[in-house]
Amino acid sequence: MGGDHGPHVTVKAALEFLKQHGDVNIILVGLKEAIEAELKALRAQPDNRLRIHHASEVVTMDDPLTIALRGKKDSSMRVSAELVKRGEADAAVSAGNTGALMAVSRFVLKTLPGIERPAIATTLPNRNDGWTHVLDLGANVDCTAEHLRQFGIMGAALVAAVEHKERPLVGLLNIGEEDIKGNEVVKQAAELLKASGLNFHGNVEGDDIYKGTVDVVVCDGFVGNVALKASEGLAKMIGDELKREFTRGPLSKLSALIAMPVIKRFKKRFDPRRYNGASLLGLRGIVIKSHGSADAYAFRKAIERAAEEVRGGLLRRITEQVGAFHNGDEQEEGEAV
Repeated sequence: MGGDHGPHVTVKAALEFLKQHGDVNIILVGLKEAIEAELKALRAQPDNRLRIHHASEVVTMDDPLTIALRGKKDSSMRVSAELVKRGEADAAVSAGNTGALMAVSRFVLKTLPGIERPAIATTLPNRNDGWTHVLDLGANVDCTAEHLRQFGIMGAALVAAVEHKERPLVGLLNIGEEDIKGNEVVKQAAELLKASGLNFHGNVEGDDIYKGTVDVVVCDGFVGNVALKASEGLAKMIGDELKREFTRGPLSKLSALIAMPVIKRFKKRFDPRRYNGASLLGLRGIVIKSHGSADAYAFRKAIERAAEEVRGGLLRRITEQVGAFHNGDEQEEGEAV
């Protein structure tokens, strides 16, 4: 029910997804009348693969967290998380208020053993025709070195689950590659990541995200959110400027016509809708946050993201890796004693 468009987008995306994926069922959670109206408009109806679960309330994009948590206990967001908790659903996907989704999901699902704070992770395109996974993107403004180590573990598990790379390369975002660079938290985090057993590359800089130097880039939520928003702003500016230059006059328009195949390939490669869907990692359930302005194509990509994480056993991977590292820490403490 959330996002800029509500069920007008999410219902259509769900139907498109079901046509392409025969092994997944979908529960549409929200106001039953509104969902039924959208299904009718699309000449569809519930069946054994698509059912409606009524929720009488909706968390709006400007609702404060207290309202989302305590005031709207039958919201579509809250009910979705409850379905995951009870095992009736394997994952939840929402385009609603990010802060509310994180708060509600954390309250209902709790965090996995050994994880102190959940993190938001997303993918960004890189020059290797692949994706760089970045976390955290805003859930945790202030982080300790241990939090950053846990983000590294969760990010590596995510790549292993969705890209089937069992030893993904992990980098720590810093202001330089040298070990002496960065604040004390980042320096301590680097030492913890080196000893974590992960395939740790070391420090990386902002441009390494798009070079594809590593598979996972770890940072705190303040830095990650600034990097993401700056990237989105730059991409929009480049797109707008290209459009303006190609429409300046007759010769520019002719040039645009000649270059159209290249422009289309470029647009497809960097279409942000293709990598819509941020993962809320560290919870006892899979939750995906879609961009609020997502259209049906973009929201379908978020659903695909959720299905990939379920198929790849993401929760099991995070639990096993965190458990292995904690057992290693306990063994070292025992030997020291």
